[in-house]
Amino acid sequence: MTYLVVLVLDDPDLCNQVLHAWEDSGVGGITILESTGVNRIRRAGLRDDIPLMPSLADLFKSGETHHRTLFSVVDSAEQTERLRVATESVVGDLNQPNTGLLFVVPLYKVYGLNKTFGQSP
Repeated sequence: MTYLVVLVLDDPDLCNQVLHAWEDSGVGGITILESTGVNRIRRAGLRDDIPLMPSLADLFKSGETHHRTLFSVVDSAEQTERLRVATESVVGDLNQPNTGLLFVVPLYKVYGLNKTFGQSP
């Protein structure tokens, strides 16, 4: 079975360390997104420089604290556990505050995962 592993990393300064830990555990590819939670936006207070219908770029223009969201598609339940262990080796116990949130979703089908590069169709 194939799985999607998603980590919302609370401390973006740990992103490179988590990336190395995931790579060392055998992950083939990792996608990274900047993200923030609604509670962080609310805690930052109302801003008068945000348009009525803000884009993500508008929200990220400030000095707000952001998360990093990492995700990868892996092909075994054992690999998902290795990623959890690798993550906790960097951030600590994920059940503790200010570490992050990791979840795993089984995937029914994945298209485009096993591409062969450098070959003409």
